[in-house]
Amino acid sequence: MIPAALLLDFGGVLADARDSRRIAPPELVLRIFNLVRGALQPGEIQRGLTDGAEAYSRWRDEDWPDELPQAEVWERFVIRGWPPAAQVPVRGAVAKLSYDWAWRDDWELRPGIPEALAAYTAAGVPLAVVSNTLCGAAHRDFLAKAGVGHLFAVQVYSDEAGVRKPNPQMIWNATDALGVPPSGCWFVGDSRRRDVACARRADVGRAVLMPSGRVDPDDPVLSPEPDVTVEDGHALAQLILQ
Repeated sequence: MIPAALLLDFGGVLADARDSRRIAPPELVLRIFNLVRGALQPGEIQRGLTDGAEAYSRWRDEDWPDELPQAEVWERFVIRGWPPAAQVPVRGAVAKLSYDWAWRDDWELRPGIPEALAAYTAAGVPLAVVSNTLCGAAHRDFLAKAGVGHLFAVQVYSDEAGVRKPNPQMIWNATDALGVPPSGCWFVGDSRRRDVACARRADVGRAVLMPSGRVDPDDPVLSPEPDVTVEDGHALAQLILQ
């Protein structure tokens, strides 16, 4: 059965970074150091970004979360405790700094993704991105740069939607924009905790898991099983060819 639409997560499904541990890019640290005019040393900035990312990650594991505005992410998790001389210029550059923090120079499309997107497009299946992120603009720009952005009819990002997966509103925003029922769609994610759970809550027709190495809680309620598991984009393309 051909789906009414194919919804895909970004990180771990469409693309991934070669080094997922790169939380505080040196160029971002230097940019903030220049911005605050030496009010903090580079090591202090790096520690603030690293500790802030870990705290933000713990917060993101809450259930049914609303997304925080970019400014609040920086206030709560990064610049709290910084001297005013550092806080003030960062507050004035939150949008640009959030883009730079979200962007990864080493993002690459996962194997088989171009072929999968082409197969579903050829079958007349509309495509949408549904992704949690601090800055959807960075994801949108990468997909355009990779030559596949034009294939997506809709791109829904948590920083723009104000909610995060597993909140089903993320999926409903996409299906509403596409004008299709969730029950007729397939959703592809790399996390049972966020993606498969979101698909179940949204009553999506088929939850597809594409594992990427991310670890889910060992709890069948928090981390439900998918309908099907695929290794990569090549296997995802085979689902529709079947």
